[in-house]
Amino acid sequence: MTAAPAEENLPAAPLLSVVKGQPNAEELAALTAVVLSLGAPAPANAGTPSVRHWVRRQQLRLAPSPGPGAWKRSGQ
Repeated sequence: MTAAPAEENLPAAPLLSVVKGQPNAEELAALTAVVLSLGAPAPANAGTPSVRHWVRRQQLRLAPSPGPGAWKRSGQ
């Protein structure tokens, strides 16, 4: 078994440092959540519906289908 390098035993640098004021635990938690969320990648294709969505719409016949009363269904 090999010994761990001395660099691994050092504490990590702080993520945030308070320069002025005395924030409480809730304020620090809120600030940390905001800062961490800014670094997260955007969700991929959040605006486009999935194929399953369109299959379900077809099964429920939500799109206007030709036939008697189609003009009524097209206005919904």
